[in-house]
Amino acid sequence: MTHPIVGWERETPVPDYIFNDYLSARDGRLFYEDLDLVQLLTGGRQDQGLGQILPSPLEIIYLPKIREKIETMRRIFAEVIDEVGYTGQFHYAYASKANAAEEVVRTTLGAGAHHEMSSPVDVEIVRMMINAGILPPERMVIANGFKPPETIYDDNLIQLRREHENVIPVIEDLCELQPLIDSKLNFEVGLRQKCYGHHQDQAEMDAAHSRFGMDAATIQKAAQIIAETPNLTLRLYHAMVGSQITNGDNFLTWLKPTMEIYAQLKQRHPSLNIFDFGGGMPVPMTLNFEFDYHAFVRQLLTTLQTTCHSHGVPAPDVMGEFGRYTTSEHGAHLFKVVTVKENNSRLPWYIINGSIMTSFPDSWALGEHFIVLPLNHLDKPFRQVSLGGMTCDSDDVYPPKPSHSPLYLPVETKDLYIGFFSIGAYQEMLGGVRGSKHCVLPEANELIIDRDSDGNYQFEILPGQSTSDVLANLGYKNRTQIDRE
Repeated sequence: MTHPIVGWERETPVPDYIFNDYLSARDGRLFYEDLDLVQLLTGGRQDQGLGQILPSPLEIIYLPKIREKIETMRRIFAEVIDEVGYTGQFHYAYASKANAAEEVVRTTLGAGAHHEMSSPVDVEIVRMMINAGILPPERMVIANGFKPPETIYDDNLIQLRREHENVIPVIEDLCELQPLIDSKLNFEVGLRQKCYGHHQDQAEMDAAHSRFGMDAATIQKAAQIIAETPNLTLRLYHAMVGSQITNGDNFLTWLKPTMEIYAQLKQRHPSLNIFDFGGGMPVPMTLNFEFDYHAFVRQLLTTLQTTCHSHGVPAPDVMGEFGRYTTSEHGAHLFKVVTVKENNSRLPWYIINGSIMTSFPDSWALGEHFIVLPLNHLDKPFRQVSLGGMTCDSDDVYPPKPSHSPLYLPVETKDLYIGFFSIGAYQEMLGGVRGSKHCVLPEANELIIDRDSDGNYQFEILPGQSTSDVLANLGYKNRTQIDRE
């Protein structure tokens, strides 16, 4: 397997060049679609940005990309449904744990996505969206996550059901059913299969060491309890087998045993009509990403339809929970190279004015690769470098350790800006929004970009953390006040 390609891999300047479907080089500058990224920082164009110099680091939030991803996946499913004569419908749900920021959730709901959540605070977010008129009554709210009796999540879900009819709790364990029964409220519910991982059949799934979902026998027992309970209706079967699955054949192989279980459940429980394959839909994190979405969806629907036909049941509606797929490419993080340190090392060190490991936790924790490109000087010669953050931590480097991916950046480093791309999913949430970071580095400013109905850009700046904010988070302000008193 070739190494992940994270950027330009030559010493020669970059000609006018298309890196992927949203990043391109023109006249020595990097563009995100038609946004001149370095000009957003330097304020050189009145039609792009705030018309003023913005400090770096700067996080870019590009909301139109979210709408585009949702529309693209819906179109693919619609095309395949028509091609193969699939009798069910497709439901796109946003997996909000990938990025729970208000502007992101608002955008996904505005694009027509259903909403998936997994915690008690998520319930409050849903309430706010309902009260703002952004989450309409017909939209499904899929409640994943652990919700044992007498927990805040369990209580909040029951309260939410009084305000929104289409709340579907997905049961992780039998004990989660009793509070719903006792509530006397009518609930449509889902059941989660224990299938996370690389399993070839039901026996492997049942024997797996996983905290998610229930084995096949427990699923059948839960379905029977639901059938015998007047206020509960079985609606959804949840079968998530993994995350960022880049091999479509493997993805389908791991889903096949769950399709059999769905069909068997459907025979006994006719109200069941949604097959939710959860997450796993991959997204380009690097420049050599390859995945045929159309071919995978075709395999998914034809296999599901054939399986159901063999059991004498109709093909279900299909739901996917898209987190990383929805949000990864809408986010970018821009930095300035503040110094170059040769240090008699094999490669020169380019030091940026921020932290790699606190901005992108998956890089050092999981060895994840992200796209890294210069915003300017692309028309100058390049050389292979190592990138370092401002912390005093040996893991604050890129490419991640260990990695066989080379990183090339311009030899010219005067006013050199670089960007990390495909970082819009999980990274900010894992790093802690408005929290205190490693080596007490403050959080960067955010530039939220959208378009109005005429296609004109709209820009909003959200201030990052000040030194006072960081100190207050760590308790210094309050303790100092107490000491003075």
